[in-house]
Order: sequence, then C-alpha cells, then structure tokens
Amino acid sequence: MKIITVGGAGTIGRRLVPALRARGHQVVVAGRTSGDVHVDLTSHETIEAMYREVGAVDAVVSIAAHGELDDFQTLTRQALYENTRAKFFGQADLVLTGQHHVADGASFTLTSGVFADQPWPHVTGGGVISGALHSFVLSAAIELPRDLRINVVSPTLIGDSVDDFGAHFPGLRPVPMNELVEHYLACVEGDGTGRIIRAYGPAPEKAHAGGTHLASSDA
Repeated sequence: MKIITVGGAGTIGRRLVPALRARGHQVVVAGRTSGDVHVDLTSHETIEAMYREVGAVDAVVSIAAHGELDDFQTLTRQALYENTRAKFFGQADLVLTGQHHVADGASFTLTSGVFADQPWPHVTGGGVISGALHSFVLSAAIELPRDLRINVVSPTLIGDSVDDFGAHFPGLRPVPMNELVEHYLACVEGDGTGRIIRAYGPAPEKAHAGGTHLASSDA
C-alpha cells in the first residue's frame, strides 16, 4: 500500500514508519518542517497541496499534533480555539479533503488521547479535542463514500515519552510503544471502520482525584 504518515518524523512515527516499510508498504512522510512532503495541519492550502503532490494513496495516518497544557482558571475562548486548530480541525481536514483524493477503499487513521475519557488537571483542551475526534470518526464512518474507512487511536501516556511528559501525569500507566504501533498497523491493514482504539492499559488500583480511570478497551 501507498501510505501518507502525517507527523511521521515524530515520536510515534519514528517507530511506526519503519514497521510499515518492513511490511512492504510505500510510506510518504509528511510534516511541517521535515519529511518527504510539506504539510501544516493549520493550513488547508498545504493539506490540499500535499494530496495533489503525493497522488492517490491507500492510507493516511495522522500522528502529528498534540494538545497544549492549559489552566482552566485562565483559559480563554481564543486559547481553546488555537489549541484545536491542528489536532482537531487539521485532522478533520485531512479526512474532509482527503476523501476526494485517496484511492477507493483507502483508510484514515487519526490520533486522539486518553483525556477524552479521563479528566485530568490542565488538559481541558486535550479532552475537548479528543472527544470531538471520537464523535467525528463515528459520524464519518457511516458517510464516507467509496468504501473508505476511518478509525482513531486514543493513547494514554506513551512509553517513549515518559521522560518528557510523565511528571505532568503521575499515575497514568504508559502504553508500550510496540503495543501502540500494533494498533496503528491493525487500523491500516485491517478492514474495520468507525473504531475508537482506547490504548489506555489496565486501571490503577486507586482512582485519581479528578475522576475514574478506565481500562483498555476498543469501541
């Protein structure tokens, strides 16, 4: 298959892209400042240009954007909007625009996150973005034409990112990177659609004060 990985030079992409290539797929890495082709998820024009440059593909995997941390007491409408531009609207645009460019039967795999389901301090934006992505995927799955598929992988803290972000999320069990990569491979190579892959790991013994932890599940 010919596959675009948006954000393929990042933390997940550094493990996912070699895994895809090892399975015989042709992978085009797209990124804002790195990769084979340029794309900025806050710019519709670059998304359109990316699809025109690469041509019809069999899969699009988005692993690029991350929600910013925030403080609810000082959070503003504008800050919340800016936080959603790439991770929600950009990923949605990959699908809304991509449906007119990808090959018949192609798939889209988006990336959300655990805070769609798990409340936590300083991630209001992340929760809103991820919850919106889940709803978007469920709706898109029943309306996409030409047998196109769409799924979303929702990771908890990623094993390879513990050193950078673990202090912000004490008590969250990291999902091992090899396990996470397998979820993306299953979305690309499988035949499912409308799935929310909750890569959350087992619930800890004690719930966080902000809410109840959830165990791993697929929906």
